[in-house]
Amino acid sequence: MDKLKLIYGLLFLVLGVVALLAAINAIELSWDYFWPLFLLIPGLTFEYNFFSKKGKHSGDPGILIPGGILITISILFYINIFFGWHLMDLLWPVFILAPAIGLFQFYLFGSRNKGLLIPVGILTGVGLFSLIITMLNIDFFIYIFSIILIAIGVYFIFKGIKRPE
Repeated sequence: MDKLKLIYGLLFLVLGVVALLAAINAIELSWDYFWPLFLLIPGLTFEYNFFSKKGKHSGDPGILIPGGILITISILFYINIFFGWHLMDLLWPVFILAPAIGLFQFYLFGSRNKGLLIPVGILTGVGLFSLIITMLNIDFFIYIFSIILIAIGVYFIFKGIKRPE
């Protein structure tokens, strides 16, 4: 028997029994804890299909991109469910980091195309920078951002000026 089908069968069996027990008020169940599974289960399936070396897409590193994104976002949602949605004010940069994680997995287990490191680096940099700014609650962010933009502008202006030979 296929292990993945067995896992899915057991998962749906358990979810069905829990839903039935909630329907007859034998247990109290909140939908809040279950809806992120619609992201987590496909993400884990993508990862399993790649790493299991069995199945239609085994060995295809492209499936790691949506796998990494879906797992990262579902973990973010579970953190907010268990610790409070007020954390989304601080953790929203994880949405920027999620594609970086998927792309980095693709880089690690794929052909190691160094061109992939450019979007991974940009997304990671922007995500971590945003995460740090929100975590530290820096109100003067606009000043830092303005100075960075001015510095980049000055760099490009001087880089574009041709020097006489």
